[in-house]
Amino acid sequence: MEMIQARIRNGLDLLHERYAPLLKGLSMKVLHNDADADDLLQDIFVEIWERAGSFDPSKGKALSWLATLTRRRSIDRLRKRETYFRIEDRFAEETQSRGEGWTHVQEDLAQCEMSEHIQRALASLPAAQRDAIQFAFHRQMSQREIALHTGIPLGTIKTRLQLGLRKMAVLMRGFEDLLQADLRPARAKI
Repeated sequence: MEMIQARIRNGLDLLHERYAPLLKGLSMKVLHNDADADDLLQDIFVEIWERAGSFDPSKGKALSWLATLTRRRSIDRLRKRETYFRIEDRFAEETQSRGEGWTHVQEDLAQCEMSEHIQRALASLPAAQRDAIQFAFHRQMSQREIALHTGIPLGTIKTRLQLGLRKMAVLMRGFEDLLQADLRPARAKI
């Protein structure tokens, strides 16, 4: 412990070599999980390195300090794990009791994410293509209506829409299922 307090790295290695099996055994008695015990052991040795200055040899032996620290952290981890499982169980019960009521939350989140992605994709298009797409989908105008509204030849509108939609298709990869469902009515007008 004096080596660790003096920030000599070798001291921590020696302490780990000497006491890791014992401390892991103590944590296993509380946690009953090998992976949790290994994780906790690593956390404990980090804490020993960081808190070595708080160890006072006049108050007791280093092994007692290590054992107390290990036991307390094991109990803390067990309580945290049990709390997590209780919360997870309550959430599962709540979602089951509400049936399909929670699926709208996931759908709303997906819709919001898709909308943000569409806006970024539209912003990356040239202005002429972006305008044509916005007339077609947001105002639900046909190609002919866009040409009349803007005074731009119908062939130019068709080309702008075609080029813009191709670029959008590339930019929207990953949202194909959602987009096909949302864009079917608007596509019929084009």
